[in-house]
Amino acid sequence: MSLAFCSDLRRPLPAAGDAFDEKCVLGGALVGNPSASRSPWPWPVQAVLAPVLGDTRDSVQERWTADGECQAGEFKGIAFRRSRDILFGVIELDEHAFSAAGETRSLQAATEEAYRRIFQLLAAQDLPHLWRVWNYLADINRDTNGLERYRQFNIGRYDAFVAFDRAATGNVPAACTIGLRQGRLSVAFIAGRLAARPVENPRQVSAYYYPAEYGPRSPTFSRAVLLTLPGQASLFISGTASIVGHRTVHPGDVAGQSREALANVEALIVEAKRLSPAAAFTQAGLAYRVYVRHAADYPVVRDVLAERLGEAAEVLFVQADICRHDLLVEIEAIASTALGSC
Repeated sequence: MSLAFCSDLRRPLPAAGDAFDEKCVLGGALVGNPSASRSPWPWPVQAVLAPVLGDTRDSVQERWTADGECQAGEFKGIAFRRSRDILFGVIELDEHAFSAAGETRSLQAATEEAYRRIFQLLAAQDLPHLWRVWNYLADINRDTNGLERYRQFNIGRYDAFVAFDRAATGNVPAACTIGLRQGRLSVAFIAGRLAARPVENPRQVSAYYYPAEYGPRSPTFSRAVLLTLPGQASLFISGTASIVGHRTVHPGDVAGQSREALANVEALIVEAKRLSPAAAFTQAGLAYRVYVRHAADYPVVRDVLAERLGEAAEVLFVQADICRHDLLVEIEAIASTALGSC
């Protein structure tokens, strides 16, 4: 059992309908041009409708592959594919369909419903462990019904975890929650039979222990998770920003925020290697997705990352909003490394 990530940033992906893909691809993402968002591929694809920065292409495709045959399925609006003990799924919900949900805010209700369906699917597939989640929603920093939409999202996510007797602290998945200009609530996820090990950053307060000033419910995610499969270790680093303790640092300074976010990524790598000494993770060896709030800041962010990671690093830059008004950049990353002989 193995899990691999591939992006057409470095090499072209096989064309749609390729027999190898049909058998081995779990799912993926298409980042960029809305006109390319309808997937012609026979696996679930999360459409991230946000501008790609510094690339001449309209969109970039990413995919997850397994070492065994994948079986497709659908469950309550979730498109998924499974290969033995690993599952990738995507669900999109129109929050306006939840606008009449009593006193509950529509985004909060849609988020809770999305996560409830995910947990129901994982129970039905007997793959209980949620490893990594990608959340996208419109207008993340806007106030509606008396509360910022990101905070509404956090309430809905938390309530679903509690409703299914899942821990809301400690053993929770890696995740990012990013704002787009428009579109439905979109959640993609990877889950499996084995438990991943949460990794926290000693430079930061764990997000699920944030004080009440950040909202009625704290965010339900780990800073990273470490997954150990036979012969392989994978590291999923959540969306990581310029936060020390629980405070934003370097407000208004995109270069300073970029360096601080990279320092937090490095702290997570060090902690992951402490937990798994045989895992040879390096900062330059990770694959990155970097969210930049203002397109005009892209050259600064690019140069900071190139200085730290080198020109050959695999980095996808995307213009998108971030969970706090004062955050200008957010970095997520993934890596896999061999453990002994496979």
